[in-house]
Amino acid sequence: MDTGMTTYAYLIYLAISIALTIWVARTLHKNGRVFLVDVFHGNEALADSVNHLLVVGFYLINFGYVSLALKLGYNIGTTQDGIEALSVKVGMVLIVLGGMHFFNLFIFSRMRRRASLVNGPPPVPPDGFTKVREA
Repeated sequence: MDTGMTTYAYLIYLAISIALTIWVARTLHKNGRVFLVDVFHGNEALADSVNHLLVVGFYLINFGYVSLALKLGYNIGTTQDGIEALSVKVGMVLIVLGGMHFFNLFIFSRMRRRASLVNGPPPVPPDGFTKVREA
């Protein structure tokens, strides 16, 4: 049992997880703005505000998950054990980040679709009517 190796694994896990979370959040913030400006009909102040709130929520959820998943539950005895533990931990963080990313895309696309339906052109009136035959 090497508690030093376990401590290094924790520190590496935290560094990788925090860096990945920040990178994904910045990417979502930068590229999500375009969709939100469109959804909010060019109201950039509102789009920026909502975008910022989404990023804060993203950070809270992901950093909360990273914190809860920190404990290994066992000691690392070898370098191989350390690499395997890091692989599982970082893999789970990547799955959570990917899930959050697709959830954000789903929400953005629904908001955009709803805005385009509300602001779309009115329905076209019919050109004519068909006569119903009576039997």
